[in-house]
Amino acid sequence: MDKKEIAKQIYSSAHITGEFTLRSGQVSHEYFDKYLFEAEPDLLEDIAKIMEKLIPSDTDVIAGLEMGGIPVVTALSLESGIKAAFVRKKAKEYGTCKLAEGADVNGKNVCVVEDVVTTGGQIIESVKELRARGAIIDTVLCVILRDEKAREILARENLTLVPAFTMEYIKEQI
Repeated sequence: MDKKEIAKQIYSSAHITGEFTLRSGQVSHEYFDKYLFEAEPDLLEDIAKIMEKLIPSDTDVIAGLEMGGIPVVTALSLESGIKAAFVRKKAKEYGTCKLAEGADVNGKNVCVVEDVVTTGGQIIESVKELRARGAIIDTVLCVILRDEKAREILARENLTLVPAFTMEYIKEQI
């Protein structure tokens, strides 16, 4: 399936309207419910095939952010053969007390994976924590970029944001 068809399927399965408060605090009248497209195995596999081509060649580990980035990074790991880490919003306070489960990120080139990005606030918080644990991070992949401003916000943290789709591109396919 080509990128335009995948964009149409994402829109069809996950685009909803109403009034939604985003993590950034912004209010939007349209929303891409990532869990709806992540729950469709064939669509998630097609998204992973597109994203696999965007992974930097020197990547040792791909790290999905809780919670929406976890299904995406799992599919992407299956597609690419690259080990995955699953990053919590906050390190566990019991057991191993880890922030990142799965593959070790210490001293590794890590590509962060997120689902939908508006401002990148959670990405910045998670990347700071991962870097403090020895991860080398300069690239973030996302399925959908909602707002282009996120690129410059993340660039201030020495991060390059690479979306598989922008919200505009998806809507143009309808």
